[in-house]
Amino acid sequence: MGGFFGAVSRENCAADVFYGTDYHSHLGTHRGGMAFWAGGVFHRTIHDISNAQFRTRFGDDFSRFDAMDPRAGIGVISDTDDQPHIFLSHLGRYSIVTVGKVANAAALIEGLVKEHAAHFSSLQSGEIMQTEVVAALINTRNSIPEGLRHVQEVVEGSISILLLAPDNVLWAMRDKSGRTPIALGRKASGWAASFESSAFPNLGYSAVRDLGPGEIVRLSPDGPETVVEARPAERLCAFLHIYYGFPASSYGGANVERARYRCGAALAASAPVEADIVAGIPDSGIGHALGFSDASGIRYARPFVKYTPTWARSFMPQNQAERQHVANMKLIPIPDLVKGKRIVLCDDSIVRGTQLKNQAKRLFDIGAKEIHVRIACPPLLYGCRFINFSDSKSEMELITRRVIRDMDGDGADVSRYFDPDGEPYRRMVDRIREQLGLTSLAFQRLPDLVAAVSGAESGGRTLCTHCWSGDECAPARV
Repeated sequence: MGGFFGAVSRENCAADVFYGTDYHSHLGTHRGGMAFWAGGVFHRTIHDISNAQFRTRFGDDFSRFDAMDPRAGIGVISDTDDQPHIFLSHLGRYSIVTVGKVANAAALIEGLVKEHAAHFSSLQSGEIMQTEVVAALINTRNSIPEGLRHVQEVVEGSISILLLAPDNVLWAMRDKSGRTPIALGRKASGWAASFESSAFPNLGYSAVRDLGPGEIVRLSPDGPETVVEARPAERLCAFLHIYYGFPASSYGGANVERARYRCGAALAASAPVEADIVAGIPDSGIGHALGFSDASGIRYARPFVKYTPTWARSFMPQNQAERQHVANMKLIPIPDLVKGKRIVLCDDSIVRGTQLKNQAKRLFDIGAKEIHVRIACPPLLYGCRFINFSDSKSEMELITRRVIRDMDGDGADVSRYFDPDGEPYRRMVDRIREQLGLTSLAFQRLPDLVAAVSGAESGGRTLCTHCWSGDECAPARV
């Protein structure tokens, strides 16, 4: 995934960009970077943050930037490439960061090279960084807003951009379908654009509004100017509320934590169970578990806790063995809360199933009597084509697709498994339950998920539900 933060100010904004970017650390653990405009030039730094927290790696850089008294800057947590980039073209100098996925990057690169419109520096693996591709597309046009609009027209997937130009100008572009958010915040000295609205309060900003799908704004210390109006159709990624988003953030008026409470309550209604305690697998499962506990009346407890000071989110490492090692090390069980107990475990999703199987076994080994798992989203049936969630080399890495293949062979009609009341769906879920060694297993129903995420406070919205239904959107039900 990844996230970004940018600020333009009448005062020194180094601290805002430094801490604002740090507030996106939950979205990635590969690379971090910042760029500032100060003294008539760009200043940039990038570090590997896979084995150290953002603030630790960038502490010395922050002191150096702060001394420059910058009035504009951008920062990024990136799981795609080294960012920010700095470019010089006929459009002038600028620095750029991106979040999302350029699904048709190979075709775009081929076209740009064929037209002699760009050249690229590739990594040792031969891979070309997606932010470099995006900048090359921008540079084919006669102005920055025209270039940003061109990116929206030709990129398949989902790409959102912050672009820092000279003289304290910040361009912000939300992806054309609105799958990822950009929130605008204001304080007396200037403005900020942020992936997560939760970055604003502690930095003194008040959240003003979200950019609409495809909207492009030009930010100065005096405020935003909309250059390209928002498109009418939004496809916000539902996983932002279910999993990725920070609990204090809101997207389009719908708070992440409240949405998770609603998801848990819906699970308690659709898949009730007799149990002694309800627990959430940290971190995102906690909100779902609290909602389940409140709706069911079953006591909430923590039979294991996450060691947060050093262990990253376990989806981050690319190697499965390393992912499993992180998952095992970060969760520490509390035997006194496990022995003899019937436990409901709430989690955001099941991708491969390896981690959940291992955690369930650990609890049984300690003495759990029963383990009932409730998942806050429907079964994942498709890999993400837009923002890299559940991105894999093959959809057969998804436990659901492996189970379907085992039951019905290669080429099985996946749509037969959409209906939660249908026999194929029930057989699939029971097979997953057996493989994971669980007492019972239930997934969220898609209409309940959409209703939970599209809360009444947001006025309803349209969501991307491709991972579950194969469709790019599902209408809000409020």
